[in-house]
Amino acid sequence: MLKELLKETGALLEGHFLLSSGKHSDGYIQCAKLLMYPDKAEKAIGMIAEKLKDIDFDLVVGPAMGGIIVSYELARQMGKPSIFVEREDGEMTLRRGFDIKPGQKVLITEDVVTTGKSSYEAIKVVEDNGGEVVGIACVVDRSKGDIKYPIFSGAKVDLNIYEKEECPLCKKGEDIIKPGSRKVK
Repeated sequence: MLKELLKETGALLEGHFLLSSGKHSDGYIQCAKLLMYPDKAEKAIGMIAEKLKDIDFDLVVGPAMGGIIVSYELARQMGKPSIFVEREDGEMTLRRGFDIKPGQKVLITEDVVTTGKSSYEAIKVVEDNGGEVVGIACVVDRSKGDIKYPIFSGAKVDLNIYEKEECPLCKKGEDIIKPGSRKVK
């Protein structure tokens, strides 16, 4: 059902994409296209909430930008508070008066998890503040099973991911699109 929502909203894209990890892909999931519809976001994130009903956590934390709406909507459905971490001088940090209390059980949220880079940056902030991460919730899991935390996703979607040097789309000379919000080094 989630894949149908992704297609219906134009969130599932095909082409040559530069991911925020620096890797390349022949597909991209622009969750913002799904999340712009509150009714569809509610349904998509409800699928994740169902998987979390037996998980004990106190706080939902989403990294800016992709995790903010997911964090808010998941927290709303689960009756939990939601905050976000954001970059300041290139580093994820807590701002806006947000805090994480020592021992607080935290669920990280994302729109899409591929390499987990943003999630790990958020996890560092949580752990540096004494919080305990219980897992990562995301609309779409694109990871290859190499994330060291439990993932609770609306759907698992496999798209091809390439190292820049091995990208067949680059070798064909196809133009690349960088749709994400994070700068790539």
